[in-house]
Amino acid sequence: MTPRATLDEALAIMRDLRARDAWDRAQTHDSLRPYLGEEMHELDDAILSGDDAAMRSELGDVLLQVLFHAIIAEERGTFDVGSVAGSLVAKMTKRHPWLYGDAPAREPWEQMKSKTRRSLAEGLPQGLPSLHRALRLQERAAGVGFDWPDVKGPIDKVREELAEVEAEIAQNGATFDTHGVPSLDPKHAQLESELGDLLFSVVNLCRKAGVHPSLALDKANAKFQSRFEAVEKLASERGIDVRTAGLEKLDSLWDEVKLQP
Repeated sequence: MTPRATLDEALAIMRDLRARDAWDRAQTHDSLRPYLGEEMHELDDAILSGDDAAMRSELGDVLLQVLFHAIIAEERGTFDVGSVAGSLVAKMTKRHPWLYGDAPAREPWEQMKSKTRRSLAEGLPQGLPSLHRALRLQERAAGVGFDWPDVKGPIDKVREELAEVEAEIAQNGATFDTHGVPSLDPKHAQLESELGDLLFSVVNLCRKAGVHPSLALDKANAKFQSRFEAVEKLASERGIDVRTAGLEKLDSLWDEVKLQP
């Protein structure tokens, strides 16, 4: 078992490292930026794996980043870990006025935020993954009433956008081999635009159905990877080279794999 410790002990060792270790002393807010992203991805992997020990360890690494930044700010005289905690308490209190204030009933978060936000994208990080950014933009628009009442509207919109993609492909084709170089062909740009609209509408359908699109795609990716690796294994057992087998043979193996429990 990992020994228990208090947050004060964690702070004490971080301050000691800043005082006595050359690498830790040299770090700045900017130099630590890449590590925060890395630790967040490692925590995400631990959550996906369902490994509690790994999750505990990775949460510790994320906490390390939080304390590191707070202590550097403390040394600069701008804020400290206490004010970070104070910011959290103030934010949670403000976000739940029906619990900690005099609001008569719960109010949707995006509806509350829309009263103080000056524009749709204000405060959204530029580096958000595209699927999650699309979802957040749609949630914010819904917060001011720009939304369908149920899933029927998004379903119809997906059909509409798919029809526009099909029409674009029928008119101009769908093969733009750019060898990794962005295409300057206006027909490619138009197809890209139509496919983007389709993806955006699918994200909206996910939102109205109560499904996070990123999580849904994660599961679809994992399912495809597992099944195709099973296809590769089955092909190897039968002496089939997947690189030359052809679509018909691979599709047959795929159907076999899908029937497996």
